[in-house]
Amino acid sequence: MQSSDYLLHRLKELNEVGIALSRQHDINSLLETILVAAKRFTNADAGTLYLHEPEQQLLRFEILRNDTLNTVMGGTSGVPISFYPIRLYSEAGKPNHAMVVSHAALTGETINIPDAYIAQGFDFSGTKNFDSKTGYRSHSFLTVPMLNHEDEVIGVLQLINAKDRNSGKIVEFSADDQQMLESLASQAAIALTNRRLIGQLESLFESFIQLINTAIDDKSSYTGGHCARVPALTMMLAEAANRTQQGPLKDFVMTDTDRKELRIAGLLHDCGKITTPVHVVDKATKLQTLFDRIHMLDTRFEILKRDSEINMLRKLAEAGGDAHRVDSARQEHEARIAQLDQDREFLRHCNVGGEAMSVEEQQRIHQIAAYRWQGIEGLECNFLSEDELENLTIRSGTLTAAERETINHHIDVTIKMLESLPWPKHLKNVPEYAGGHHERMDGQGYPRGLLRDQMSVQARIMGIADIFEALTAKDRPYKKGKTLTESLTILGKFKLNGHIDPDLFDIFIREKVYLDYAGQFLPAEQVDDVDLDKIPGVSSRA
Repeated sequence: MQSSDYLLHRLKELNEVGIALSRQHDINSLLETILVAAKRFTNADAGTLYLHEPEQQLLRFEILRNDTLNTVMGGTSGVPISFYPIRLYSEAGKPNHAMVVSHAALTGETINIPDAYIAQGFDFSGTKNFDSKTGYRSHSFLTVPMLNHEDEVIGVLQLINAKDRNSGKIVEFSADDQQMLESLASQAAIALTNRRLIGQLESLFESFIQLINTAIDDKSSYTGGHCARVPALTMMLAEAANRTQQGPLKDFVMTDTDRKELRIAGLLHDCGKITTPVHVVDKATKLQTLFDRIHMLDTRFEILKRDSEINMLRKLAEAGGDAHRVDSARQEHEARIAQLDQDREFLRHCNVGGEAMSVEEQQRIHQIAAYRWQGIEGLECNFLSEDELENLTIRSGTLTAAERETINHHIDVTIKMLESLPWPKHLKNVPEYAGGHHERMDGQGYPRGLLRDQMSVQARIMGIADIFEALTAKDRPYKKGKTLTESLTILGKFKLNGHIDPDLFDIFIREKVYLDYAGQFLPAEQVDDVDLDKIPGVSSRA
């Protein structure tokens, strides 16, 4: 009979293991904790933990330990288990009750065998073959199924060769051993099921994130790549900040939970674009709406050419054979046609959009806009409508102020969407990280005009990642991807004018994050040799 003190000790030990199991987040570590605890409770020399694969109807070796043979396989050891899985049914569909572990999995019953070599009713030929090859002697077996809250077998614990705690002699597993192991198996099943459910929920959540990004991608191919590249660059810069040993951010550290939170924020940073009109997101030229209206101007130019020709023919008729008047009419017509052709090419050039349209170019567009033509209703009107004039005189890019506001509104929608979700504690900062990537260090960003000190390091990291990806992206409809030198030059200017975090820019340069990103995402023609001495904002301490 066991003493009460000993039983209390074992119950305390079981309780401590239960607490340890509930704190394990990694599946491999959790399974290893289960098997190690099972061996310790029963003082077993060896043990194996199997996991049930219901779809394949088999038991897979997950962790194996044998003290005598000094064998450590599976789990966190990194050593793969070479044994074949144990099938629960034959090819004909007959249940496999011949083997102890499969019988326990099929029936949910615990099996306690004092000596495998004389046991009846089970096939131990595999065990005997293993012993003959290794010199090991398998005696006592204790096999316990792990049942979840729905009484489904999710795994099996099998311990081999209980050892007497005083003499070290191999003995059979006692009734107390069995009861203790069944209690442990129950706790282990709950912990494993919970960990799996958490993993499945996390996987489901990330699948929803990918679903949103897929919808944005399908809506506009120009933003789909951005939704994938920004999170990647965000994590590159975050890891660089995490490992830096100098500068103001030398104390910045991230846990695995922090990394997961930031990665999810990166994946969701533009989720609000799902509401942005596609004709604005994909606006490749200044006159594009559902189609590029430049072709409508081509038609108007042809009408003006026709009008010029009609005017010439009228003057020729009125000239009455006067050579001087005939020549003058023809020259005037030719000059008008040449001017119209030049104007048409000029508008086509302006329609493409660029870095900065000059005042002179804008004035010329106003002059062309004042041309008069007869519209479809027979009324004379200006060559360009007010909307066309506004679009063609956009100083840089292809978006009007109203369209830029529509694009910028996506961040308001992003914040509204993310703040409406019931985030768990370890993800509570996702809205702040994702919602701050358009803020500036000097408070001139949007949507909230935050200052640097009002933003987390993670949000500032995302701001740099978003800008650098946009500069180097070659899949935008309105521009070519810039080279590393061009992109870093602009980024350096942004450091100097208070747009981005200067300390993170220094890390971006010092840790060569831009090269890591280029190696994964940029084509060779954009990866030029960067002369850091010519990049604005690069300090000697960077």
